Amino acid sequence: QLPLVESGGGLVQPGGSLRLSCAASGRSLAPFAIGWFRQAPGKDHEGVSCISGSDGSTYYTDSVKGRFTITRDIAKNTVYLQMNNLSPEDTGTYTCAAIGGFVCDDWESYYGEDLWVKGTLVTVSS
Repeated sequence: QLPLVESGGGLVQPGGSLRLSCAASGRSLAPFAIGWFRQAPGKDHEGVSCISGSDGSTYYTDSVKGRFTITRDIAKNTVYLQMNNLSPEDTGTYTCAAIGGFVCDDWESYYGEDLWVKGTLVTVSS
């Protein structure tokens, strides 16, 4: 399993922006498909975005299309999630995970244990 650590969460007003980071250590994340997931209070985990390790293809859940952008910096061994025009519905704990394999096939169905043990909190509120 690829150890990943999230950072960059915080409190932001509606309409604001945040950039989350997902950093790997000890091993390059370059070949792997990396997904971002979130869990809103009282709700189940939701797939937010995924970036393929094989060719950098990107995928988004419908509610964030046009507002969120996933990118990766191989030199920094980090995947980013740029979140713009945030709304209170985006509030939640955001977690990144290597979903298994090199492509984002069935990424929204990922349900690994790491979704419960770590993450960075994003709160969108005025």
